[in-house]
Amino acid sequence: MSFEMIALLMFASMMLMLMSGQRVFAAIGFVAVGAAMLLWGDGGVEIAFTASMKLMKWYPLLTLPLFIYMGFILSESGIADDLYKMFHVWTGGLNGGLAIGTIGLMVLISAMNGLSVAGMAIGATIALPELLKRGYDKRMISGVIQAGSSLGILVPPSVVLVLYAMIARQPVGQLWLAGVIPGLMMAAMFVIYIAIRCRINPSLGPVLSQEERDSITMKEKLRLLRAGMLPLVIFFVMMFPFVKGWTSLVESSAVGAMTATLAALLKGRLTRKVMDTTIRETLNISAMFMWIILAALAFGAVFDGVGAVKAIKSFFLDGLGLSPWQVLILMQVSFLLMGTFLDDTAMLVIVAPLYVPLVGSLGFDLIWYGVLYTITSQIAYMTPPFGYNLFLMRAMAPPEITLRDIYTSIIPFVGVMLLALTAIIIFPQIALWLPELVYGK
Repeated sequence: MSFEMIALLMFASMMLMLMSGQRVFAAIGFVAVGAAMLLWGDGGVEIAFTASMKLMKWYPLLTLPLFIYMGFILSESGIADDLYKMFHVWTGGLNGGLAIGTIGLMVLISAMNGLSVAGMAIGATIALPELLKRGYDKRMISGVIQAGSSLGILVPPSVVLVLYAMIARQPVGQLWLAGVIPGLMMAAMFVIYIAIRCRINPSLGPVLSQEERDSITMKEKLRLLRAGMLPLVIFFVMMFPFVKGWTSLVESSAVGAMTATLAALLKGRLTRKVMDTTIRETLNISAMFMWIILAALAFGAVFDGVGAVKAIKSFFLDGLGLSPWQVLILMQVSFLLMGTFLDDTAMLVIVAPLYVPLVGSLGFDLIWYGVLYTITSQIAYMTPPFGYNLFLMRAMAPPEITLRDIYTSIIPFVGVMLLALTAIIIFPQIALWLPELVYGK
């Protein structure tokens, strides 16, 4: 049997197991170990063992539980509530101001947690009820919360970029810096869209009543501003020494976790319940990601062993006569299709053994491609008919927001994200300028 057929059977077997409802890490790991044993006999089990040792020796992996812990300690202690109250009083006097404030909230939540699901949960539980109560259009605010939560896998400390760094063997610090400007650019584009749309049709985002605005004193506004700035202070304390080269990535993540815990303690919110929930969720999510990375490394080792990447590259470039840019665009389209039934982590694990080496062999920058992957997968994550974010939103939204509302709401925001993606493809320096500036490359 040819190596191309072996690779095709591996990929088909993995997809079949995933479609049958198996856990992502179990399906990928089983196919990897099974294929290895069929190809190389009993010695094939060493591939999974080697992958696990590689995972345990990867020092930056320590950042994963620390950043997840930091996000949960800030969320569970109610500091995210302070953030929204700050945006509420300072932007409520503008048409669409609370929706714009929600985007700001999502950016800061992303910087606190690094997971899009966390942003979705906080937006749906804190912002959504307030926006509905203030008379905001239900379709627009549904789109705002879904689009804002997408920034969680791009703005550092992005957990998904940590996974990409492990699988692609790229520096986490450079990937995080590469995500900063695209993430802020996309947030700014969302804000501009909301502002223009609410300027054209003020009924979509009415301002707070004059009576309510007058009832909030300047002293109260300044108090909320100080409380809402706390996550920014924590982020600065964590990232500034890292960017200056004073601390390593792992040391910075430890500083962030310690600072967040101290902040919750000083505010009198570090209760037993908060710590119990934070530790349990941190362990659950960290263990899930570690199993997924382990399975991906084993699958990638087998794929490399049978020469599948070279065969696929030859098929695209020689067999079909495609240019490297056409191959890249096809890969992005495949992400959009897979996103209709897989989440971003599963997509990365499934295609990374194939796409990442192929991208490198085609001459593209793997740091830049990491940003393309995160944006494309999040677009897919929100695209009908089966986008994962759509169903998360349906589960969290009140009954008056129907599935049709959720589907309709996301269309303009997906358009904005596609525009941002196109800009980064045409102008790679949007993603590469900051890491090159900091690291001097």
